[in-house]
Amino acid sequence: MKCQKCSKSATFHITDLTGDGLLALHLCPDCAKHYLQPEVEDTETPKITGVLSDQLKLEQTAEELQELDSKKCPICGISFGKFRQAGRLGCPHDYVFFGAELKPLLESVHGSTEHVGKRPQRGAYDTESQTELIRLRGEMKLAVSEENYEKAQEIRDRIRSIEDQT
Repeated sequence: MKCQKCSKSATFHITDLTGDGLLALHLCPDCAKHYLQPEVEDTETPKITGVLSDQLKLEQTAEELQELDSKKCPICGISFGKFRQAGRLGCPHDYVFFGAELKPLLESVHGSTEHVGKRPQRGAYDTESQTELIRLRGEMKLAVSEENYEKAQEIRDRIRSIEDQT
């Protein structure tokens, strides 16, 4: 089957609900991409990043944005600018560290800042425990690279203690 918009082979078969009823489309990957994401065809920036950028531009100057972009999490080291580019945070502590900046974004995307719904039953550490484990694992790697094995052993024992509590 050929694409309805060009002569390439159609690999996407889309059924869309329109005001008049169902619309069946048979499109090649390029035409399907343009059909499904017409507003982001010239950019590869994730949608959440665009929302965040728009929100920040409305309320802050370029200097404030530059200062905010250079702000780094002390636990994982991710900067706010890197988060804006990738659309992903580095660790659970980032929600606390970048909380003031993330709150308006979360409210606009999800409509709330409180989680409602299911949570995993296994491995569901609280945020503070997860942050402490990430920090301790980083310290242990550093201690091993410096060949400070006594300190690494102490850190390993603290990690096991936290893992046993949860």
